[in-house]
Amino acid sequence: MQKKIAICPGCHTKIPTTGKPGQKIKIQCPNCHRKGTIVFKADLQELDFYPLNEPFAHAKILKNKETLEKTYKIIEPYLSEEEQKVLNFVWETLLKTFNLRLDELDNSKIENYLIKQTEQVINNYDIKVDDLSKQKILYYIKRESLGYGKIDPLMRDPHIEDISCDGSEEPIFIYHRRYGSLKSNVQFNDEEELCFFVVRLAQKCGKHISIAEPILDATMPDGSRIQMTLSTEVTTKGSTFTIRKFRADPFTPPDLIALNTASAEILAYFWMAVENGVNALIAGGTASGKTTILNALSLFIPREAKIVSIEETREINLPHPNWIPGIARSGFGEVVADKVIGEIDLYDLMKAALRQRPEYIIVGEIRGKEAYVLFQAMATGHATYSTVHADSAKSLIHRLEGKPIEIPRIMLQSLDIVSIHITTRVKGRRVRRCKQVIEIIDIDPTTKEILTNEVFRWDPVEDKFLYTGKSYVLEGIRARWDLSKEQITNEIRQRTEILKWMDDNDVRIFREVAKAISAYTDNPEEFLKKMRGSSKNVKKDEDKEKDEDKKKDKTVDKPVKEKEIAQSPEEIDEKKKENTEKSDDIDSNLEDFKDLKTIDEVTAKLLYDNDIKSIDDLKILSYKDLTNIKGIKRKNVKKIIKELEENVKI
Repeated sequence: MQKKIAICPGCHTKIPTTGKPGQKIKIQCPNCHRKGTIVFKADLQELDFYPLNEPFAHAKILKNKETLEKTYKIIEPYLSEEEQKVLNFVWETLLKTFNLRLDELDNSKIENYLIKQTEQVINNYDIKVDDLSKQKILYYIKRESLGYGKIDPLMRDPHIEDISCDGSEEPIFIYHRRYGSLKSNVQFNDEEELCFFVVRLAQKCGKHISIAEPILDATMPDGSRIQMTLSTEVTTKGSTFTIRKFRADPFTPPDLIALNTASAEILAYFWMAVENGVNALIAGGTASGKTTILNALSLFIPREAKIVSIEETREINLPHPNWIPGIARSGFGEVVADKVIGEIDLYDLMKAALRQRPEYIIVGEIRGKEAYVLFQAMATGHATYSTVHADSAKSLIHRLEGKPIEIPRIMLQSLDIVSIHITTRVKGRRVRRCKQVIEIIDIDPTTKEILTNEVFRWDPVEDKFLYTGKSYVLEGIRARWDLSKEQITNEIRQRTEILKWMDDNDVRIFREVAKAISAYTDNPEEFLKKMRGSSKNVKKDEDKEKDEDKKKDKTVDKPVKEKEIAQSPEEIDEKKKENTEKSDDIDSNLEDFKDLKTIDEVTAKLLYDNDIKSIDDLKILSYKDLTNIKGIKRKNVKKIIKELEENVKI
């Protein structure tokens, strides 16, 4: 039997249905009593269904059993021919009657203003529409004016990383965190419509795109990065755009541990390095998580330090109060001395940053002459961090020495650490891993070869991170602060313990993490005392809960109380029946997860309450999806995922 959730085109009520492949089932909406037919196609399997903008927009992910192709389908309100005419008329009237720009209004008032104006048009022209049709019309008006038009549901989906439009009459492709690359049912019907949309997107970003300048990189209002081209000037299929979405809540070190992107020991090592102003580069291929790692490591910078960040589009997000975020600006007009008039590039921002007396300089990505100034800053004592495209230490050195960067080899010894990151697959899942952490020690005076030391490396067979046993960076820190080997080892051990404690106790919001790091820096002993005390209390609470559960189990077999004796036989039978039904429900819940030892009765019930009713449902959920379910502890989530990977064939 297949499960399917139908959406009533009239009132948007969700109607769960089940049927056999190839079967047609007639259903009726329990709310508006509208009748319809659901077809269970033999070649299609529904993998997922979830809301994007309730009750109007939903996402459905389907898999073709024959071709194994997966499709991302957006379900939006159906408009009848009459409703479509009303929507077109209201929209055109609104455009003519608007006497102010929406971006001039306060964000909290925009929606109410739009609703008021729409209702005014409907009343003034005596348009007869019921409440349901009015709600649908309002949805499309808000989608077009306040949202992102056709792609608004895609922008609302937190599981989507990339949105790519390759031209008109081509489906928009997305990259989904759970299902990978998917073809969607959204597309632009002709080049004129797509051109208009691209120009609108540029305006939303506060930029300009035209036939004269048909390529644009910009930052969208929600912080996402967009690259777009206009018409057929540089892309033969017509206008295109690619959106890279970024999280409003950035990844933090505990998140990286939970996802096994890096180990607690690696992050404790970086904590020591960053705190002591050791220079580092994050290297890796496209979408290997370089900027994510850079942002997470930036949380280790002391709270009171002065930071200057330099980027082409805003991606770095820090909680530090003394932080200047710099963004490059495109030019306008003529080209003078190989530079457009008015352009401010990364090189200009880097020169300006050095005059601002920063303690830490963060560069989004180095790819040109700004790298020379970055290495000059390293040599003059500024702690600098950046990302670069390279898949190994050898290719990184070649990239830095070759055109257009051209860093002299003698300057490369100012760099201390290179962290190399990759995107790979582990047990069928697409993951990001820290492949190596390498230290640049010195340059051999005779051979001119760069001497390196590998501190950590990732073992792909065991999916574990191994420490090689030697770190010159930690030795340098030990010598600077006159610490013994035992003291530096103990310090790393304590910081590893703190990071693991954050992971176990769900301390993951970037401001909370920064607060915990600052608290440890201010008073290590007091913070460790509180942390270990809270861990003991949590353990005591868990033990207490277990004892209470045992007591409850014992009291079940106790003699019937006087109040129960006073009840009628019919009441007692009814109560027994209810208890039997509850017990049967728990047993049936547990039966679906019988192959997993880590799922007990309570966890099974919590999963059932969240519409997760089988191991197949469980397999498609990510770590974060499970931790968001109230009642399931983070430790249990890790055990469930581990058992799924080891025992269940994915």
